[in-house]
Amino acid sequence: MPSQQPTELARFLAATAPFGSLSHAELEAVAAGSTIDRIAAGDLIVDAFTEPPTEIYVVLDGVVDIWHDPNRVAGPPDDRFAAGSLIGFSALLTDRPVGPRVAACTAARVARIPGALAEPAFFTPGGATFLAEYISHVHRLTADPPVFSTVEDLIPTEPVVVGPGVPVAEVARRLRERQFPCAVVDLENGTFGIVTDAVLSRRVVAEELALDTPARAVMEHPAPTIALSESAAEALLVLLDSGADHLLVVDRSGALRGVVDARDFVLSPTTAGVGIIEQVRRARTADDLVARASRARDVLADVLARGLASDRAITVYSAIVDAIVRQSIQLVLAEYEDLSSDAFTWLSLGSNGRREAVPCSDVDAAVSFDNRLTASEMARYRTAFAQVEVLLVRAGLSIDAHGAFPTRAPFSRTNAEWRAAAKRWLAEPSVNQGSIMASLLVDGRPIHGDPGLPEVARVFTDFRRHPATMRLVLEESLSRRAKKRSVRKLLTGKGDEFDVKSHGLLPVVNVARWAALGVGSTELQTAKRLRDAAGSEILPTHQADRLIEVFELLQRMRLRHQLNQVARGEPPTDVIDRDELSPIERSMLAQAVHEVNAIQRRMDNVARFTPPESWAVRRARSAGRGEVP
Repeated sequence: MPSQQPTELARFLAATAPFGSLSHAELEAVAAGSTIDRIAAGDLIVDAFTEPPTEIYVVLDGVVDIWHDPNRVAGPPDDRFAAGSLIGFSALLTDRPVGPRVAACTAARVARIPGALAEPAFFTPGGATFLAEYISHVHRLTADPPVFSTVEDLIPTEPVVVGPGVPVAEVARRLRERQFPCAVVDLENGTFGIVTDAVLSRRVVAEELALDTPARAVMEHPAPTIALSESAAEALLVLLDSGADHLLVVDRSGALRGVVDARDFVLSPTTAGVGIIEQVRRARTADDLVARASRARDVLADVLARGLASDRAITVYSAIVDAIVRQSIQLVLAEYEDLSSDAFTWLSLGSNGRREAVPCSDVDAAVSFDNRLTASEMARYRTAFAQVEVLLVRAGLSIDAHGAFPTRAPFSRTNAEWRAAAKRWLAEPSVNQGSIMASLLVDGRPIHGDPGLPEVARVFTDFRRHPATMRLVLEESLSRRAKKRSVRKLLTGKGDEFDVKSHGLLPVVNVARWAALGVGSTELQTAKRLRDAAGSEILPTHQADRLIEVFELLQRMRLRHQLNQVARGEPPTDVIDRDELSPIERSMLAQAVHEVNAIQRRMDNVARFTPPESWAVRRARSAGRGEVP
């Protein structure tokens, strides 16, 4: 007869990796929800090759036999575990039948922990270390080890592939048969599309498309791809950066080799620390989401400690914020039977839109509604968005009470209203804060809903056809100068603080945004915008390169400062104290601000003496520097 002993089990788990990473209250909750079974010698405990378990098993006493290879389960065991060992977590975390098979060697007591309670322990730094050590252990035991260090290692099975003319009904049937989440559409021209369960639900069911509609009509195209030989870490970053649910794996010839998604990265030692994104996606209640999101900053510190570059770590953190926002929207709208999550597109703005979020970044956002919604329906949605705002704050994210958020009508309009407003901002940027709104919306990135719905961003492709607007927006971009005086005070000992965002980063962000608009770039991240604009009359290549270096320097400094504050239990800010900087860092900061100022002055002079239509013209190349000096 199963028995429960929460306090005893909580003490046991506190000394068992990775549960030791949890708080006392969390351990008690895990123990209270678990069941302890007595297993006779020879009895099967779990066969995770047959189907993924919904629980994780912890051996409390006794000995169990383990088979890691499904082809050798009829022979002697590959391994033998004693008290303190965990079983079944790899299959549960990936939601795939990847083993192992476990039977009792002697009489044993085994705790069964529901997956929802156990998962948080694996998405802590200690959990990432545990997974890496487990993978290394299995590698030494098996002939075909799950190394999970390259993309090739991550591919779970053969993908479902269909032709572009295959009816959606047939696609759905094949997905059900294979229990696969997506189908790859081979366009036979070297490119691929993808049809997911979500697409079938949104396009076919919600829009009542005919069942003989061809796959090409509903597929997402082009599907993001990664090379077979790339590292697991790089593949995960591509997945996060694209905002896609699935990543196609291709070989050097461009042939399809497989499909991976976020679950496949859970057991990779190089990416285990960012498994929190998958954990957030699985949150089923607001309290569950809040608990899981609370680890986001720890994950950011962890991936940095593992050697990930600061710009890549910031991209990962931005993806975690995206996941928290998406899940908050889903959980809140689930409480409103009359509201559809498909009737709007949620746009992340500001640093989140640019994928440059750090721990103190505000969540700025806007919503573009389907044109068919009425004013009263949109008001109803804004009520729901107010609950989303509350949930995001509970989850540890910051929202400016007077800033950009869809609870306010100026930031939640129909698609047609956004398009009309954007045209007005281009024509008259000085009216009704047109240039400010334009700057906000240009950074907009869809993270929920139909990415093709928002029209506002398309309007700004006409930016170069409005010389007066180009001049005004440039003037506003240059009006926020890097603060040399603040740095000078730091150097002379007369100042104690430096606002790295306002006095250093924003001037670079503003210049990059304007320069990207000027050359017609659709990039959002600051460094990518500067690369696209490099070589134009307004921004020579060597100056663009220097701005990229300055931006990355300031971001590293800002990120380190904020993570130190979080580690001390302080709220993160952008104000860096003089004592945090070494003399060399203060000197580097002064040089960076000086160079940003010089570049801003040059852009100002070019704008005064050359017509706007020539600002984006590429400069002639010279043999020495690659451009006219």
